Amino acid sequence: MTFGWLSQSIVGVSPFDHEHVPLRSAAALPGDLDEAAHRCLVAGFDGVTSVPDTLKELIDRGLGGVILFTRNIRDARQVRHLTDELRGIRPDLLVAIDNEGGGIGHLVSAGAPETPGSYALGVADDPNLTARCADALAGHLASLGITASYAPVADLQHRPDNPIVRTRSFGAGPELAARHLRAWITATEARGIASCAKHFPGHGGTVTDSHHGMAVDPRSYDELRVDLEPFRAAVAAGVPMLMSAHVVFPALDPNRPATLSRRILGDLLRHDLGFDGVLVSDALEMKAIADAYGEAAGARIALAAGADQVIVAVADLDVTLACRDAVLDALRTGVLAPERVEEAAGRVRRLAERYATPPGEVADWDAGAGLTAARRAVRVRGVPPAVRGAHVVDLFPPPHPALNWGGEDLLTEARAVDPTATGTAVTGECADPDALVEGIVRHCGPAPLVVATCDAGLHPWQLRLRDALLARRPDAVRVDTGLPEGGALCSYGRGRVNLRAVAEVLAGV
Repeated sequence: MTFGWLSQSIVGVSPFDHEHVPLRSAAALPGDLDEAAHRCLVAGFDGVTSVPDTLKELIDRGLGGVILFTRNIRDARQVRHLTDELRGIRPDLLVAIDNEGGGIGHLVSAGAPETPGSYALGVADDPNLTARCADALAGHLASLGITASYAPVADLQHRPDNPIVRTRSFGAGPELAARHLRAWITATEARGIASCAKHFPGHGGTVTDSHHGMAVDPRSYDELRVDLEPFRAAVAAGVPMLMSAHVVFPALDPNRPATLSRRILGDLLRHDLGFDGVLVSDALEMKAIADAYGEAAGARIALAAGADQVIVAVADLDVTLACRDAVLDALRTGVLAPERVEEAAGRVRRLAERYATPPGEVADWDAGAGLTAARRAVRVRGVPPAVRGAHVVDLFPPPHPALNWGGEDLLTEARAVDPTATGTAVTGECADPDALVEGIVRHCGPAPLVVATCDAGLHPWQLRLRDALLARRPDAVRVDTGLPEGGALCSYGRGRVNLRAVAEVLAGV
């Protein structure tokens, strides 16, 4: 179905574009409206063993949720103590985290199950195996008292130069993504954990990471239809949350990124897809919003556009307070309709009724599902039966600070299955690449050489080092640890089990 607004020429700008609403005091609004406004916020914070006083005050006034990051994680016992303390302040607080698997998450020090990430699951293409991996991740969350997971990714990976979706996606095909989304959402729901399909209406057609700037998807509406299908499948599977993308789609709304667009969040998501769960924004401090609008204005506009919760993930609670104050002042001045905030808060309350309380007992999960999936996903082309005693050169970008727990490298996994392996890990451009190449070749000597890259097309320093090494050692075995780029082996991800599966193939075990 195509709505009239999609075919109309849009003239002018939103009334929000030039207005300025000064911040006033954060005094409570009459009745329940103050509590409703706080329900619409999800806050990050800095704390491992205690909850900051400012956060306690926000929770007391009705804060809808908190989001945990690596900075909040020390070990499993500490996390459970922290989540218990948070719920001791108010039992219906939602405690959430990004938990996609495959190296995208923040719980490695708390014993996170090792899973290969979505793209590898799509390559293996066994929805039952995807469900086992999702069950393991959800079971672990339940054991920690975390009951909302901002996963899975429903974006389709279209462009080879997309810098942010890539192996976080189940793939490029809508039917493939749909069946794995259904498996993931169903398994997560069975654990009593709220899943969240993201980033609506899709981030896979962009060449910009919205963490770093405004992303634009220039495709026509007809071309964008395919990206909506995984989200339709997620809605049909009963996903309780969707997350919006900080992406401008000129074919849908040339004036606003999706997070701030009534056309996209209202007409397309609510009316066309029929979603009545909680729509949460991606983090407002991402530069696509913060640089163009500011976090406070972003919170106000997103809620007016149809979001139910906005995430302020930074540890600095002053940013959250500024967003809160902007929402309260917009309510006082009539810029933001009370009915819109009450509607949003009602959805959040219903979500909390289902998911705020962790399950009493947590059954065991299949700890081996992730490695099984990673092994099935590895693709091999022209690799010798065994490459033992190799020198492994692992080239990869540093972990994305908003996404990755980091620490995985191919050399460690190669040594685990072949103690005679040696190697070098390089995570960024070096000052003297020629000297590095010379040192690697000299140290390797006559031993087999393995050269692994991760999305080298996005990181020219990797291409230069790889090509220089291959010029000296054309017999080297090439490995791709991201999307395929012509290597003899491809893992489709850099989760620990992805790298272990590749190491096993190299060692012939």
